Amino acid sequence: MTCIVSFVADDKTIYIGGDSAGSNDYTVRNRSNPKVFINGEFIIGYTSSFRMGQILQFSLKPPKYIEELHGTIFQYMCTEFINSIRQCLTSGGYARVDAGEESGGDFIVGFKGKLFKIFSDYQVSENVENYEAAGCGEAYALGSLYASVKDEPEEIIKEALECAEYFSPFVRAPFTILKLENTK
Repeated sequence: MTCIVSFVADDKTIYIGGDSAGSNDYTVRNRSNPKVFINGEFIIGYTSSFRMGQILQFSLKPPKYIEELHGTIFQYMCTEFINSIRQCLTSGGYARVDAGEESGGDFIVGFKGKLFKIFSDYQVSENVENYEAAGCGEAYALGSLYASVKDEPEEIIKEALECAEYFSPFVRAPFTILKLENTK
């Protein structure tokens, strides 16, 4: 279920798009609540669970980033931001503990002109490319992003989502595409 596609234009404007599919092993339905949203200075696109996304959208209150206090943006994301995610998902009843290992879900976060992919074990990934994707349509979207020659970021995102929709039975339009200007 899902394809989340993200792209950073001009090292500052972050675009994230997501599909509308909600699925299980037997059915797929289009949902009216988008998988992409803006929460303060963060733009987030999620996979894994609509419940997780609802908690992140409506309950997450990450601490303000202060360079002198938190170090690099990557350090902040790996510590303060992830700690707030863990606390939020736990208090929202979503975080799971199995054999002593805590887990959440997968999502992409755009912040300060950078993209971060958060995995269910709470690891933070920042790749060298100015794009990222997540979900069952990830491979198709990454191929499209790699090969894209379009000039407009919205078109790059839309084309990658359409590619994932074409090849994956669990990705569906309508697509939501949002952008967030860098707030350095």
